[in-house]
Amino acid sequence: MNKSPVGLRSLHAEQTAYRQSLGRRHTQMIAIGGAIGTGLFLGSAQALSATGPALVISYALTAVLAYLVLRALGELVLYRPASGAFVSYMREFFGERAAYMSGWMYWLFWACAGIAELSAVSLYVQLWMPDMPRWAPVLIAVALLLLINLLSVRAFGEFEFWAAILKVGAIVIFLLVGVVLVVGGLPVGGYQAGFRNLVDNPGGFWPISDGFHWYGPLLALSSVVFAYGAIELIGVAAGEMKDPQAEVPRAIRTVTLRMAVFYVGSILLLASILPISSYTPDISPFVTIFRALGFGWIGNAMNAILIVAVLSSVNSGLYATGRILRTLGLSKQAPAFTVKMSSSGVPWAGIVATSAVYVLGALLNLLDSHAFETALSVTSIAIMFTWASIFACQLRLRSLSQAGVVARSRFEMPGSPYTSWLGLIALAVILVLLAASGWNSSPDFWRKTNFLIVIIGIPAVALIFAIGWLIVKQKVVAYTGGRMQSLWTVDGPRYRDEEDADDRGRPTGAPASSNDARAANREQHL
Repeated sequence: MNKSPVGLRSLHAEQTAYRQSLGRRHTQMIAIGGAIGTGLFLGSAQALSATGPALVISYALTAVLAYLVLRALGELVLYRPASGAFVSYMREFFGERAAYMSGWMYWLFWACAGIAELSAVSLYVQLWMPDMPRWAPVLIAVALLLLINLLSVRAFGEFEFWAAILKVGAIVIFLLVGVVLVVGGLPVGGYQAGFRNLVDNPGGFWPISDGFHWYGPLLALSSVVFAYGAIELIGVAAGEMKDPQAEVPRAIRTVTLRMAVFYVGSILLLASILPISSYTPDISPFVTIFRALGFGWIGNAMNAILIVAVLSSVNSGLYATGRILRTLGLSKQAPAFTVKMSSSGVPWAGIVATSAVYVLGALLNLLDSHAFETALSVTSIAIMFTWASIFACQLRLRSLSQAGVVARSRFEMPGSPYTSWLGLIALAVILVLLAASGWNSSPDFWRKTNFLIVIIGIPAVALIFAIGWLIVKQKVVAYTGGRMQSLWTVDGPRYRDEEDADDRGRPTGAPASSNDARAANREQHL
């Protein structure tokens, strides 16, 4: 019989050489800090001025979607923690081509997200040093983060922990100050803070005239998705956690509530403290508030924290892409050098490759003044694809566990399959809204960025990926011995041989046979 290293054994192989060094405090802060970045600290200013106070509804709706993503991911992680995360799950449940697509789309997400975040670094630094070239802070930031990521996973975790502490602390301070200003009706920059500002803006709470549209808050959902991007990082980090079975459910339960308070609460207070016309796209609204209060030094301190916040997000991107590229490299779907690991358990080759792309992003800042907008749009689409793959994998896992083929996860998504289908439908609607927002954004056809990216960009990326798949397909076929499909059918394992039979055990979450799986399920219900 032709034996192959592919199967559950290859899924185990993805975890080799990694160090389980991330503890509880790292887990909590990675989950919280990864998603707090430019989308809230800078992007909210532009969204407020373009949408109005009803932006708070956009953030609330996206928070619900983010919760569904986390619960779907939690079910997958407790089934089988893996540093390859959803790429590994796509391989197991949908086959090699699906893993290739999801892996490279997630890399594209972080590549573009990093460029967008680093574009924001330039804006923050120019607040202090307006004569500094925009590319200089980007290069300095990439060099610093590359050093941190190459040291060890614990170095990454420590940086993320303290960066998240700063980010969360800044938001908490703002929330406390904001509540005092709004409840007390105190003067701010010549205006009086209060909830009445939510309706005293031109057009009221949900403006529909003077350049605004009734569907504005719905169109804003596409940009708000970017703000919540990176919540799925906890799935990647699970492969290097000391105790993912305990830490992932705890992190998901606590992070969801905190994210809703931080995001929705911040937007609500921003719209209540000052009229939306007071915010400008190039300055963080948090800095605007403190400067309007006459506390310039606090505004400067906040600006410094915002720089740390951006560095934290980019740091997460380097961490995630290093692991994802290694997963792709092990399956012959990425260049061979991406599998290289350091003695400290760091996939340094993939991290360096992504850093090179970030440097190209710095050059893009020189050539395109709209680099942030372009990168943000591509990032939103890529993260929606990743979230969709998580929902799809959860649906497949649940159908297999209900059929008794694999063991059930200990942290099942509530309301499945309806909640996952709801999430998929919501993502499809947001994609349509992204195109619509781009169409309305400019009278110049070639400046309708979001529309062009959806109509032209998506087919172009699909074509590039299809060509890439044709290039690597023969290597993948040779590596897998022709086993290109998913590992499971509703009747049991798709591929049977002695090597894989030894691996179908409880450590992976998949019993040795469908009969054993059914027995395991019965035990869980007793």
